[in-house]
Amino acid sequence: MGQYRYSLTHDVCGPGSIGVFKREFGQNAKVWDPTKIVIIPDHYIFTTDKLSNRNVDVLRDFAREQKLPYFYDVIDDPNGHWTFNPARGQLARQYGSRYQGVCHAALPRRGHARPGEVLFGTDSHTCMAGAFGEFATGIGNTDAGFILGTGKLLVKVPETMRFYLEGELPRGVMAKDVILHIIGDIGFDGATYRAMQWEGPGVKAMNIDDRMTIANMAIEAGGKNGIFPADEKTFAYVDGHIKANGTKNNYDPVELDKNQKFIFDRVYNLCELEPTVAMHPNPGNRALAKTLEYVKLNRAYIGSCTGGKASDFIAFAEVVNGKRVYIETYGVPATSEVVQELKETKISGNSVWDVLVDSGVQMTENASCAACLGGPQDTFGRLNAPLTCISATNRNFPGRMGSKESKVYLASPYTVAASALTGHVTDPREFIG
Repeated sequence: MGQYRYSLTHDVCGPGSIGVFKREFGQNAKVWDPTKIVIIPDHYIFTTDKLSNRNVDVLRDFAREQKLPYFYDVIDDPNGHWTFNPARGQLARQYGSRYQGVCHAALPRRGHARPGEVLFGTDSHTCMAGAFGEFATGIGNTDAGFILGTGKLLVKVPETMRFYLEGELPRGVMAKDVILHIIGDIGFDGATYRAMQWEGPGVKAMNIDDRMTIANMAIEAGGKNGIFPADEKTFAYVDGHIKANGTKNNYDPVELDKNQKFIFDRVYNLCELEPTVAMHPNPGNRALAKTLEYVKLNRAYIGSCTGGKASDFIAFAEVVNGKRVYIETYGVPATSEVVQELKETKISGNSVWDVLVDSGVQMTENASCAACLGGPQDTFGRLNAPLTCISATNRNFPGRMGSKESKVYLASPYTVAASALTGHVTDPREFIG
């Protein structure tokens, strides 16, 4: 693995990485390979914060200077400036034709996630691309600056933990429950600087979205990376998106080493799992949803790289279809393509988008990280008060979604939807036939 390596950055860390590159290699230096750099602004986009808006302009200037083909801008004018228009509100679309949304979800959709390759990204959830049989991990701005200049990075090979999955997911249980259960088992530091490798018939049965959900949260156990062996489902997904986007069409997948050694090796039976919640204040603070009905909620949130895929919203819609949410509920699709999919996919003759809106969910067309990382005060869905929120996102340390006095409970889209209907943490099996 590692014959082809590339780097990813976004609006939060990109300007800093560019600064390191220019400081160390020169103001007029050229990047090592323009075709191996992907820049996707996604974090603090739909806000009036001028410094956040400026960050997008910094990325645009650098992409133009370096002639980077894979810069997915918020606006279409290559010489323009990004400014969010609050008068148009947070719900209606405010982006151009190339804008994608959350980088980790957009990366594979644009054909940039390929088996057997190495991805370094300036974001801890870069590990999500491990769903495609590649080594993907987060790095800091300094490392990213040197990769921009050299294409190289010295990395210690992590020890491997194997998670062997058997059985099938029961009714009301999703991939999010799998990873929350396992992080609760090993602890939020239980995989520190280790590779979390997923194998077994339970893995083979999972679709790509499920694998992405699990790989995304390897970092929530401290993992260096999470990785799934590439199989027919992987190749079909990757080949389809490469063809659709005209990105690099050859790759060299690696096979599992039959003599590999593990520092941890455990079998998990999916049939035994139940809807699971990570309680405040960390992703390893596990409990079953059915034991938390005493937890009253102020808000529900579905979105982010982990929980903003089309399949996540469809699952949410299955629960709330024909009902009304009891608490404030925010929905933020991960990518602009997800917005379109939700408007085209039907449930009971209505689009998923309409089902969600009719149930009282505040749905925005402006795909982004939004409140998952808190952001400026006017960020859509941000917790600006000491609220208690149940969320389909991936991290719940104090202050993660805004106010440091708020409490965030992580759960699957099913569980978030059921809880939105009742106003307290709720086992979704009460609403799923």
